[in-house]
Amino acid sequence: MNKLQKFALPTISNSTYAGEAASGYIAAALLSANTLDKKLVTIMPNVKYKSVIQKLAVSGIVQDASCDFTTSGSVAISEQILQPKELQVNLLLCKQEFVASWEALQLGFSAFDEIPKNFNDFLISYVGGTVAQATEENIWAGTATNGSFTGFQTLFSASIAAGGATAVLAARATGSGAIISGSVDATNVISKLNDVYLTIPKAVFGKPDLLIYVSTDVARDYQAALAGGGASGLGANGFNNQLNVGEKPMNFNGIEMVMCPGMGTNKIVAAQKSNLFFGTGLLSDYNETKVIDMANIDGSQNYRIVMRFTSGVQFGVGQDIVYYGAY
Repeated sequence: MNKLQKFALPTISNSTYAGEAASGYIAAALLSANTLDKKLVTIMPNVKYKSVIQKLAVSGIVQDASCDFTTSGSVAISEQILQPKELQVNLLLCKQEFVASWEALQLGFSAFDEIPKNFNDFLISYVGGTVAQATEENIWAGTATNGSFTGFQTLFSASIAAGGATAVLAARATGSGAIISGSVDATNVISKLNDVYLTIPKAVFGKPDLLIYVSTDVARDYQAALAGGGASGLGANGFNNQLNVGEKPMNFNGIEMVMCPGMGTNKIVAAQKSNLFFGTGLLSDYNETKVIDMANIDGSQNYRIVMRFTSGVQFGVGQDIVYYGAY
């Protein structure tokens, strides 16, 4: 018996989703980015224009007791501005190129967590994967060019170059020597990570949300080193003398290590996730998604997808962040 089901070429009604309705589609795309999906940074929604990140620094406030109210110490308030950039997707595609994939999903051979029952949903899900990848890359390596917003790496490099007491800390040899940079591989990754580890300020070390963020190549090199594939001093059998091939702990001296696919090659960051911010207006009123079937307009099988959303990143306290990369 032939169990193959045939689906007629779907007709897409011209649809506009605005405000809260649009947020579901755009949020699904944005939050599929690895850094956001795993909540490796602090997500700030509903930023329509800009958000001010207040930084409070106090010192010398404890004094000997007395009967009088005597002010002591100093309080310094500074701020960082998080201003998401407005972005858009204007895409023209042919329905026939995607119908076969949609039919396969309806039959149950789905790569999605949930099978889209509506062709509109399928189209937006399909395009959303590309949006998620671009968002992940922009969070870390964005340069504010067309279709990109300024990422953490650009912000960190600019802060280190500007210098000053509040600047991001460049990783230093053994924590206090010369500034280090350069390629990372399985033979030196543990040494490089140790330098970053030793550069972490005392005020930050031991905080529960402190993470070591690494690029894909650094994560791969670390796994190879723990497996005994580098000059790591772990011996031929690798981590814990395990003879089997398998993932080794993504942890360095008690600090969780997380891989961020959007980070550039040879990049390492030590920071609290509460000190790294991603801002977006994805729940604000002016978000808009449109799916336009051109069949009723020009008789073609083309359709257009239009998305609008905002994205941007910013850090809080620079001197609490350690960055290994190009400066």
